[in-house]
Amino acid sequence: MDTELQRPLSFRLSRRGDRNNQRSGDIGDGGELFSLVRLPQDNPVKTVWRQGFIRLVFVVAILWMLLILIVLPFHVFSYQSLLSFVPAISKKEGKVIISKDSLGSTLKAEHRCPIPVADDPDKIIIPEGKTPDVIVKDLTYIEEEDLVNNGSHSFPLFGGNQNWQQRENSFKLKPSMKVHCGFLRNGGADMNPVDIEYVKKCRFVVASGIFDGYDVPHQPSNISTRSKKLFCFLMVVDEVSLKFIKNNVTIRKDRDKGMWVGIWRLIPLKHPPYDEPRRNGKVPKILTHRLFPEAQYSIWVDGKMELIVDPLLILERYLWRDKHTYAIAQHKHHRSIYEEADANKRRKRYARPLIDLQMMIYYYEGMEPWSLKKNTVSDVPEGAIIIREHTALNNLFNCLWFNEVNLFTPRDQLSFGYVVYRLRGLFKFFMFQNCEYYSLFVLHPHTREHSSKVEWVKNLSEFKGNGSSMKESRGGFGLWTPYLKNLDLVILPPVVRTSKAG
Repeated sequence: MDTELQRPLSFRLSRRGDRNNQRSGDIGDGGELFSLVRLPQDNPVKTVWRQGFIRLVFVVAILWMLLILIVLPFHVFSYQSLLSFVPAISKKEGKVIISKDSLGSTLKAEHRCPIPVADDPDKIIIPEGKTPDVIVKDLTYIEEEDLVNNGSHSFPLFGGNQNWQQRENSFKLKPSMKVHCGFLRNGGADMNPVDIEYVKKCRFVVASGIFDGYDVPHQPSNISTRSKKLFCFLMVVDEVSLKFIKNNVTIRKDRDKGMWVGIWRLIPLKHPPYDEPRRNGKVPKILTHRLFPEAQYSIWVDGKMELIVDPLLILERYLWRDKHTYAIAQHKHHRSIYEEADANKRRKRYARPLIDLQMMIYYYEGMEPWSLKKNTVSDVPEGAIIIREHTALNNLFNCLWFNEVNLFTPRDQLSFGYVVYRLRGLFKFFMFQNCEYYSLFVLHPHTREHSSKVEWVKNLSEFKGNGSSMKESRGGFGLWTPYLKNLDLVILPPVVRTSKAG
């Protein structure tokens, strides 16, 4: 074996410091002599190359880290800007583009989709005349009725005292019909004379409503100059909400003493017709044709929503393009009213036993859970946006829908599909997909949560004795008027929850 390779590394101490005896190495500050013997493969060029490469990698890694730290704040800022970007209409493609969800925290592309609206409101051709009335040609309303005795006193009812036989007859369509449709004399929901005169000129209406001070008016966006001139934007409010709005936003008055918040004309209703604010809110929502009798077209938008699509484009897309007269979105989660009823009970939207009683009556009268065998897309709508031409049949449908809300619970999504079923396919409407519904507006939170005693009732015995004060005194009489048939044997169909969110 090579003796040179066997030789160990040696360190020698030399007190005399004879430099001539040093073969290799250096003398340290402490007087120590280091002797290093290189291996043959340790070429000086290779050693320098290796050390330089390591330094290069190390420097590049540091530069990348610094670059990431510099760019990251700009990336976060741009992402936040995207989330807060105001939804708008892309005029190039004629589609609504939504960039944030209702919470403004995450993009929700799965439940928003582009709406195939036209490019330019100024180019929309408005149909001449009205859609002809074929099935129902003459519709009138019951406006006088005997006073209802509520034990201690008598008073008129806004929705009337409709009995079961009158209700049954109202579903039998004839060329000439007279039905209950709210607004019985001295029943409440009175408009100011100045507002009655103002709405007489409104042929195209965007209507909304705020009751019990839950919201303030949200100004629509992307409204064309043509639509601003064509449409009346009417915000119906009760006296509590009017006071709340006055304390929180600026109201201007015109020379006729009409009240305005931005583009919205406030329409106060005096003498609320019901004890329950949610039931009061159904008056302008469903009976738009009664409040604004001269209107030919209306778009209802719930008070918590900010409309972001030009109303003329909405009418063209949902009514005129395919010759519809009534359009409403399908519910995001439910298609069966029995599943919707189950969700209402779990969320305490109204007294559970009263919801069950309404569903038992509907089931007894033949209302089956929704299935693919039905001719409708769904039995449950998203009623926060309703697009209508005020034909006689559409007005009748609204009356019958409101009568169910008046007789039973204020949960109007439970009764919409039932009225469609009772009209046996004669009432035609366009139920559009839910993702388009969520592309029509920006949803704002209520200023506070709604609550009432009746929502917490678990069984009918809680209404007895002292609990009788929880009953509504002017609505829901169908829940307390003996039904013509025996419901004891009615077993509601089992509910299969199709959505965790629902």
